[in-house]
Order: sequence, then C-alpha cells, then structure tokens
Amino acid sequence: MKNQAEKNFKEIPEDLDVLEKYYEERVGLGTSFDIGIRKLVILKTNIHFYYVNGLCDTAFIIELIKELVELNEREKPAKNVFDIVQNRLVHESVETAKTIDEMTDQVLSGLLAIVVEGEKRAIIVDVRSYPGRTPEEPDTEKVVRGSRDGYVENIIMNTALTRRRIRDENLRFEIFKVGERSKTDIAIGYIEDVANPQLIETIRKEIKEIDIDGISMTDKTVEEYLMKQGYNPYPLVRYTERADVGAMHLLEGHVLIFIDTSPSVMIAPATYFHHVQHAEEYRQSPAVGTFVRWTRFLGIWASIFVLPLWFLYSIEPSLLPENLSYIGPNKESDVPLIVQLLIADLGIEFLRIAAIHTPTPLSTAMGLIAAVLIGQIAVDVGLFHSEVILYVSVAAIGTFATPSYELSVANKMIRMGLLILVALFKVPGLIVGITIYILYLVSLRPLNAPYMWPLLPFSPKAFLHILIRRSVPGSILRPSIVHPRNRFRQPHNKS
Repeated sequence: MKNQAEKNFKEIPEDLDVLEKYYEERVGLGTSFDIGIRKLVILKTNIHFYYVNGLCDTAFIIELIKELVELNEREKPAKNVFDIVQNRLVHESVETAKTIDEMTDQVLSGLLAIVVEGEKRAIIVDVRSYPGRTPEEPDTEKVVRGSRDGYVENIIMNTALTRRRIRDENLRFEIFKVGERSKTDIAIGYIEDVANPQLIETIRKEIKEIDIDGISMTDKTVEEYLMKQGYNPYPLVRYTERADVGAMHLLEGHVLIFIDTSPSVMIAPATYFHHVQHAEEYRQSPAVGTFVRWTRFLGIWASIFVLPLWFLYSIEPSLLPENLSYIGPNKESDVPLIVQLLIADLGIEFLRIAAIHTPTPLSTAMGLIAAVLIGQIAVDVGLFHSEVILYVSVAAIGTFATPSYELSVANKMIRMGLLILVALFKVPGLIVGITIYILYLVSLRPLNAPYMWPLLPFSPKAFLHILIRRSVPGSILRPSIVHPRNRFRQPHNKS
C-alpha cells in the first residue's frame, strides 16, 4: 500500500484507504490532534472529510454533514455520487482539487476537503474561520476624526475592508502561496484600469520567485525579497494598518500587498515623502492639514539636524553670531560632550525599547522615573549638561512626530552618524555627512521609482502638493510617480 501511495503522489487516489494512509504518514493524521477526518457513507459510497481544527468554522461543517446525510433518505443509490454531493453542498465557495498536493495545501489553509470513493478529485469548501481580533484603530495611526477600523491579521477581512471602500468592478485581488512549509497567503490588490501593468507584473513576478521555507516574519521578509533591501535602513515600501489609507493609495495607482497573519499592508511604490504624511492631515480642512504637515516636517528636520548643529556650535562658538552666544554649555565637564550626547540619545532608545516590552499601566510610571529621576540626577552629579538633555529631548520629540516608525529609526541612525562626523572633522564633517546622506537617498530607486521624488528629480506641481495639502476637488491628477494608466481622478475635469 505504501508503494501505491508513492505512485499516486500527484493525483488523488480512488481508494480512500490509500489517501488516509498518505495523510497518516505525510500530514500527521492520528499524530497531530488538530488534523481531523470524518468518515461517512452516502448513497452506499464512502466519503471522507479532511479538516484542521481551529481553522474551520465547526457550525458550517455540521450543516454540510447534515445536508449530505439526508441524501440517504432523499436519493436513490447512483453512480454519479460525486456530482450529487457537490450539487447539495449549501455553500457559496465550492471548488475542486485534482492533485493530492493541492488538496493538502487547501486543508492546511483551513478549508474542508471532501473526497468521494472512486474519484480522482476532491471537493474543496471554504469554511475557514481564522482566530483573530476584530478591526480596531491602529495605535500608531490614530486620528482625531475618522474611521476607527483597521487591518487585522486575517487576509480575508483585510481585503473585505478595502473592497468596502472601493466598490469598483476593476478592483482586483490576486492571491499566491509563498513558503515551502508555511504556505503563507499573499495577495496583491490594484485597480486594473488605473495601476501601471508593468508595476503589477514586477511585483507579481518577485512574489512568485520568493524561495524560502517560511515567512513567519511576514511583511518584512517579503519587503527584503521584493526590494532587495540589504542593509539599507530606510523603508522602501510604506506600511499602513488603516483601510482608508490603503484605499486612497489604490485610487492613486499604487499596488497593495496583503500578507496573511500581518495587520500591516505594504504600499508600493513609495518615496521618502510618502513616509512623512499622515491620515490626520486629510481628516482636517486643507489649511489645518497644511499646518499640521509643516509642523510634522519641522519635527522630522529637528530629529535629524538639531543635535549635530548644536554640537557643532558648542565646539566651535566662533560660528555663532553675537546675539546667539548663549547657545552651548557654560562650563567644562569631565565627560566629553560627544559622549554625553551619544549616551543620552542611546538612553532614550533604551526607554523606547523598554516601553514596548512594558505593560501599558507601568509604562507611564517608567517614563516619569526616567524623566524626573534619571535626567535630573544625571545633571546634578555633572554627568550631563542641562542643554544636552534639552536638545536630545527635542530630537526625540521630532523622532516620535515622524509618522513612519521605520523612517524615524533610520533618521536616528543618520543623526548619530552626523554627530560622530562632527566630533571628528567639525564643519567639514557635517557638510560632507549631509552631502553623502542626500546623495544616498537620491540613489535609491525602489521598483524603479526615484526615492526623493518630487524633490529630486524636481516636479514643481507635485512638490507643491507635498508642501500644501490641497483640497480634494483641486486634486485632479494622480501622482505621476506610479505611471497610472488613467491620470485623471475626476474625468469630467479633464478640460
């Protein structure tokens, strides 16, 4: 019997005992408690149900079994039992599988497989009910006004949240399985008559070529394969957990990448300026949104350049005009200024990491201890200058004001690099460091999209749109960076 199972590895065997033996040897039936089988006799024909406990909705399976068992009273024995069973399944999603590999993949994904004796195919019924939470507002993308739902770890629910906002017949969701062992579901979403076909094909091709046993880290693993990220600290795709943000980017011509078990949806392509915008700007009036955006830009700028500039002025007081001579420490310290800055900056990073691993009721107390006790005592004993605490705090606030977590951490790494260059080479170090930083950002082209667009290459209209939050009726054109098939958002305004 073992040889027969190996012989029929690619096709579903007609003998259900052979199939059951295969599942015992290869899938873990009888060993893994969650792999289940239900044997029935319908119209004098053996039928097996294969499923995974915990991934299926038990109520659906019970209803299907009731319907099939009642066939013994309603129907006479016949040869076409497979067709009769398939026709009586009271479910909207019923397909067939012709190979044992396909059937097993579907069962392990949470679907129900029904196999009829004497048939070389299986009926696949979608009775999935993945464990997970209900949609709720993401912690990192909160808004004062707006929807309170957000993406969750269920890919089916995530696509449904998106389609609820875009009820267009051209909205497409293509699904793939990635990972030789994990077989993780990945879907790409796009609007067919808007998104660039070359962009869609590139993303589709890169996802299909991912060759790995599993992607348990989901979105980040896919990004590294898709973007060939290497050790580049800057995010090359935008992440969002808000369904309205994802829908808005679909309408602009972007492609969304949904990964099962991840609440973060990837938006591609993305530039630097995609990471510095927030949904809050579009939930307020254009004037208020512009003010919020400029304030956020100022915070991001401060998170990178305030510390290196203050440090430079502190070690080179002659660079300061007379009316700003008060900037810088007033007395010498036994601890070098660069060491103070690096220790304080790393200390805030320690607190951030600790806050992630600290229960919420305790994190507030930890922050008070850090701010009041550690900071004040460090100044009193002479370890830090008070100005060091001030400017490190300003830079930290700018870091927290950055909408993209990935971008904020990358900016912090650049800030520390600039500090070291200023300590070593002073003014030339800062100038060369900033120049290399800008050239590096300009050199990035994720999915063939210039990372610093619309600043470099310069696009006046698009850059004005970045600086000023325009009203929706005035936003007629889609961003050219995605090369949309249909450039106009509002066709009646073409003229």
